[in-house]
Parts: sequence; C-alpha cells; structure tokens
Amino acid sequence: MTFMNSKVKKTLLSTLLISSLAFLVSFDNPGDKYFQIAKNLEILSSVYSEVNKEYVDDINPSDFMQKGIDAMLASLDPYTNYIPEDAIEDYRFMSTGQYGGIGAVIGQRNGKHLILMPYEGFPAHKAGLRIADELVEIDGKKVTGKSTSDVSKLLKGEAETKLDLKVRRFGTEELLEISLMREKIKVDNVPYFGMVSEDVGYIRLKDFTTNASGEIKSALLDLKSKGAVKFILDLRGNPGGLLKEAIEISNIFVPKGKLIVSTKGKLERWNVFYNAEDAPVDTESPLVVLANNRSASASEIVSGVIQDYDRGVLLGQRTYGKGLVQTTLPIAYNAKVKVTTAKYYIPSGRCIQAIDYSNRNPDGSVGNIPDSLISEFKTSNGRVVYDGGGIAPDIETKPIQASVILEELEIQNMIFDYATKFYYENKDRVNSPSKFSLTDADYKEFVSWVGRKDFVYKSDFEKGLVQLTKLIKKDSLHHMNLNNEITAMEEKFKELKKQDFQIFKKEIVNALEENIVSREFYFKGMTEAALMHDENVIKAISVLNDPKKYNKLLSK
Repeated sequence: MTFMNSKVKKTLLSTLLISSLAFLVSFDNPGDKYFQIAKNLEILSSVYSEVNKEYVDDINPSDFMQKGIDAMLASLDPYTNYIPEDAIEDYRFMSTGQYGGIGAVIGQRNGKHLILMPYEGFPAHKAGLRIADELVEIDGKKVTGKSTSDVSKLLKGEAETKLDLKVRRFGTEELLEISLMREKIKVDNVPYFGMVSEDVGYIRLKDFTTNASGEIKSALLDLKSKGAVKFILDLRGNPGGLLKEAIEISNIFVPKGKLIVSTKGKLERWNVFYNAEDAPVDTESPLVVLANNRSASASEIVSGVIQDYDRGVLLGQRTYGKGLVQTTLPIAYNAKVKVTTAKYYIPSGRCIQAIDYSNRNPDGSVGNIPDSLISEFKTSNGRVVYDGGGIAPDIETKPIQASVILEELEIQNMIFDYATKFYYENKDRVNSPSKFSLTDADYKEFVSWVGRKDFVYKSDFEKGLVQLTKLIKKDSLHHMNLNNEITAMEEKFKELKKQDFQIFKKEIVNALEENIVSREFYFKGMTEAALMHDENVIKAISVLNDPKKYNKLLSK
C-alpha cells in the first residue's frame, strides 16, 4: 500500500472540507456571508489547482500561492501581510531585536562583502573585526558571488556555535584568520545617549522592541546624574514596534492614571483603553521630541502623548501617519498572518492613521489632505491640533536633504573608502569624536584623490537638461537646430560643477569626519560627531535654553 505525504493529505482534506462547506451552505442561505466565503474558497482552490496542472511552464506552487495571498492582502492596507515559515526568524528579529549571530551590520561595497558596523560588546567587536574589513571566507566557504542575504545567513546561527572567518583588512596583504562564538544578539533600542550641552541631555531611540522603556529610563537617570535638567528625545526615523513599550515610555513623562492610547476595532475585544500604570520618572523637565516623516506607529503614539498633554515641544516634520494595530495570528504550516484589527487614538481623540493609504509624497510623507476631511481637537492646555495623518510638529523644520554631489560620493563609496584610507594612515589623529576635524589640506587631498578615481556624476542642472533634450526631440521643436545651444549649456554646467566641491565643502567634510571617527569609535562616536552639526538638535537646544519661547509654544 502507498501512503500519501502528510502535507499532501492535509491539502486534499482542506480542499474536500472547502467543497463540503460550500455544498452544505448552499442549501441554507445563498445570500449568507458564509456561503460567499465558502464559494470563493472553492473557486480559489479550483483556479490554483487547474493553473498548476495545465499552465504551459512549470510553476512553483508555493511562490504562486504566496503571490496570490500577498496581492489579496495588499488590497486591504500596507500592513496586513502573510509571513511564511521561512521568514519567521526575520519577523522575530523585527519584533524582539534578537537573533543569533556575530553582532555586525554587513553590506557590499564595490562587489566586496564588508563589515559596515560591529555592535560594541558583541562577538564581532570582541574578536577585533573592524569597519571595512572584507569577508573572504566563512567556515571555509568563499563568499565571492554570494548575495548579502546569503552571507548574512552564513553568519547567523545558534548561540554558542563556533564560526571561523578569513578577512582582508585595509593595507594588509595576508588574510586574517578570526574565530569567534556566535551569541544571542540583542540590538539596543537606545544606541546612543549623552550630553549635548552643559545641562541638556540627548537620547536617541531607534526601535520599540523589548525593554525599550527600560533603556530610556536608564538613559534618563544616567543623564540626570551628569547634570542634565533639560532633554531631547530623538524619534527621527523610528518605525515603531511594540505598543507596550510605547505606553511605558510615555508613562516615563506623564503621570500615573493618564490615558495614553486607545484602540477601536470592528470586534468588541479590540476596543481597549491603555492608561499609565506606573509612577513617572520625570513630569517637569523641559523636553523636546524630534520626529520626521519616517517616525511611525509607536513613535507617533509617544509624540502624540507628549503633545496632547503639553508635556514637551515636538520639533521636525509631520510624522508618517501609521495608526493601525496589527495582530499576528498563527495559521497552518507554522506560518503567520499579520492582520490589522484596530486603529490607534491618542489622548486628544485624534487618530494617527493617514486618511488615504496611497496618497503620499515621493519622500513617503503624508500627501495633501482636503480641509473637509480634517477634524479639530485640543490639547490639555487648549491648543488646537488636527488629525488627518500623523502628528504635526509644534516647530516645523525642513527635511535635511543631502546635495547631489554628496549623495553621489556616498553611492559610489568615495566617502566610505576615503574614510578607511585616512583612518589607517592617520590613526593617531582620531582620538576624540567631538574634537577630531579635517584641515583644509586634508580636504584638498580628498578632492584630489576623488579626481584620480574618475568620479563622475550628473548635477541637477544636467539631469534637467537631459529631460529637456528628450522633450525637444519628441516635440514639434525637433526641427529647430538647438544642438549648439544644448552643447554650450552642457559645457557651462561642467564648469559650474567643478565648484561643487567648494560650494558643498562643509557638508562633505561633515560626512567625512563622521565616517572617519566611526572607524575608531563605531556608532556611538559617529553619532556624537554628527550631533555637533545637526540642525534640528541645535534648534532643540536653542528652544530649551529659551524658557519664554518654550512655555509660549505650550500655551493656548
């Protein structure tokens, strides 16, 4: 007797069950919703079966079904999605910040797999791996030609398992052989905190995974012990995470018993009010929260709570507008489906969610919202605030946009490669993140080095000219002889572009200094160097040092 594979049996049984359900319901009430569900499940099953059987080319059944599921869920909202069994580990890391590995960010530069940032205190750092070290072999397997994803999988594994690496370091011909033990890696939610002036403490919150609130509390108390009496909480670029952590972080700054957030859904069980349950750490110290158009979900809850209770000043750009609650539900074959089950509402009654999922600007920010769709709400002090999508700041600043030349220098790895070169040739000069600086002679050498590397890029003017030329060729103007004019403009742009290294010198020098400092002091040093010329941080310090302006911003 031949026995069927258990998975095949389950699939056949599921199909039979669907067919049976459709048959039974059809005799009950054809207009009933359950009949519609059973009917369409049977149709889906039939389409899937027949296409797999009859289609002219071979089809991967799993990929084919996943595309169908993904498309179906995408019609609802951007956050309801299917998580197959082979992606569960990545999902777990996003939820907890934990994985088994060496503790380093890796990436490709010029076709080579490099260490981009070791996490301090974890295996890569403890074993002596440095930024720009090239991975050549992992456990005897050459990595040439492999994708970054494949290399990452080779590095990850169970904690307490051995890993042998061969790496190439800048300026060294012989490969370095490094052995280390994988560990359970827990990436910090607070990768940096420190003093940015004599009495202003700064805390960067990157994620809302497990213990984010504990890390914020610890950082706050540490800064207080160093003399901080005013604070900056940086949520820029924070995509959010666990609701529990957003509630507890808000509770650090607002009194026990205060409403933090409520959720409302189709089912009664999703209608929940969440209040601050613990004694706060600090409800008085002046506070500025930094946010931008990539601050989402839990970041928006914290930003909204601080604004609604007039607990601090929100500075930056309107937040992303992601106010939907997702619940992860287990389904067959160890997979999961993440379903939107409710919406978030902050204390003033505002819903964070952008009204139109698809109406976004090219940079991802909330698109234009008609006034007729916007409702007015009030903060504790009576300040007028609005819904419609995300949280609007009390002080709006322009998004920081890198110049075209800096973007191209980074894309073409000029900043990264020169920072490595400079560091290994001038280690003795890189002795402090906040005090290191490049001289005019250093910058002149960088410009000369870039010139020898055949650095080529198109300025905004040149990109515009290319588009203009295409339009001329398509339009009725094509008969006009404009070649000489276009050539003259191209030459003029080339001359103007030569000045870009001087026009954008400060911006390029800042990027170089941050990268060079990171080679010795890693992420914390890089952050400390960047804060010195961060316009939003400088603006926040100015607001905190002006009590009259600060209080006026929070008054009706």
